[in-house]
Amino acid sequence: MKSMRTLRSQSRGFTLFEVLIAISLGSLVFAAVISLTLFGTRSSMAIMNYSDLDSKSRYALDLLSREIRNSTAVTSIQTNYPSCAITLTNADEGATVRLAYDAGTRMVTIDKTGQPTVTALTGCDRWNFSLFQRTPWVTPTNIIYYPATNTTGALDLSMCKLVNLSWKCSRKILAQKVNTESVQASQIVLRNKQ
Repeated sequence: MKSMRTLRSQSRGFTLFEVLIAISLGSLVFAAVISLTLFGTRSSMAIMNYSDLDSKSRYALDLLSREIRNSTAVTSIQTNYPSCAITLTNADEGATVRLAYDAGTRMVTIDKTGQPTVTALTGCDRWNFSLFQRTPWVTPTNIIYYPATNTTGALDLSMCKLVNLSWKCSRKILAQKVNTESVQASQIVLRNKQ
C-alpha cells in the first residue's frame, strides 16, 4: 500500500494561479464567440432588412410610377418641409392624385379621388421630387433635362412632362439606426400629357 504522503502528492489540485489563467482564457474565448455571434446576427438582419426595404421600394415605385404615367398634368406642388406633395390630374378618368410625404410619420401616401389612401412607403427618411420639361439636351455622355420653368425662370407646371423622384429609407437593427438602403431614384414621364 502506498503511504498517505504519496497519495497526497499525486492528488494535488490546481493552484490559484492556474485557475485564474484558465478562467481568463475561457472568458476570452467566450467573449470572442459572443462577439462573432452578435456580428453574424447583425449582418444577417442587415441583409434581410436590405432585402425587405428594397422590395418595399420597388412596390412603392410601381405604385407611384403607375399614377404619374397615367396623369395628364401636374396641378400643384408643396415643397415646404416637414412635408411635401405633388398633385396630378388624370383628365381621362376625372381623377386627382396627390402623392405626399410626411417627415413626422416617415411615410409616402397616395390619395386618389374616390379611393382610400394608400401607404406607398414607410420608414422614409427623405423624399424629393423635381419637375422637368419634355425635351432633353443630349450630349455624347449624358442626357440633361431642362427644369419645368418659363422664360423668366419661374416654375411652370404646364411645362412638366417628367417627374424625378428620389428617396432614402432606413430602419433600426438591434436598437441602432442603420441606413441599409442607398438612395432610390427614378425619372417618370407623364405618358398621357398632350
